[in-house]
Amino acid sequence: MINLSQVTPSELRSMIRKDELIKATAGMANGYAQANLAILKKEHAFDFLLFCQRNPISCPLLDVTEIGSPIPALAAPDGDIRTDIPKYRVYKYGELVDEVTEISKYWEEDMVGFLIGCSFTFEYALLKNDIPVRHIEEGCNVPMFKTNIPCMEAGIFHGKMVASMRPIPQKDVVRAAQVTSRFPAVHGGPIHIGDPEAIGVSSIQHPDFGDPVTVHPGEVPVFWACGVTPQSIAMETKPEIMITHAPGHMFITDIRDEKLGVL
Repeated sequence: MINLSQVTPSELRSMIRKDELIKATAGMANGYAQANLAILKKEHAFDFLLFCQRNPISCPLLDVTEIGSPIPALAAPDGDIRTDIPKYRVYKYGELVDEVTEISKYWEEDMVGFLIGCSFTFEYALLKNDIPVRHIEEGCNVPMFKTNIPCMEAGIFHGKMVASMRPIPQKDVVRAAQVTSRFPAVHGGPIHIGDPEAIGVSSIQHPDFGDPVTVHPGEVPVFWACGVTPQSIAMETKPEIMITHAPGHMFITDIRDEKLGVL
């Protein structure tokens, strides 16, 4: 069996493009940044760019494509945002209408792609510090939750933040916060530690996106801002079309984690 943590980003993108790899990308290409995706038509691109600038914790931008180009020139010059993600979601007027493995039939010549930093990057740093990452251990998708934390509005875009959750042993919580705070370009440190209801999460066993994970005695739920926020925003603001990654199914970039960290 191939150890996907050691496969290069370019090789993984090729496998994904050929539909040879259709699964959540956590734990793949260790040492390289992964990215969330949002694609919009040009008429809404400036508003969304402004939304990302006003909400850098939820939506830290790694790259923005030229109008009509599917090539993320900074993040992966040989990549293609139409084909190189295992699963995509297509929203029309806020409704999820399709989930597919490539989006060529939906691509239009006035579209702009946004690659947004993903917390999978700092998970490698957590593992290197001997801090467990439960969804990788259990081979499932990270649990993600809609919160009651408002994002700053920009143009048509408004809504609440989505957060990912990882159960962390009590003794490791401070270290986990320190480690992840070194990566502001991929969400940075936790937005909340402890009581889920304080941020509007009624049950950590019923995520809005992703899968539930085991929380052992002595572990604390720790929440980080999540790049699935734009999907929640799409449901609120209802643009004509927004194409995103399916939660947990990321674009694997050529950007080294170290370039996104604060030493």
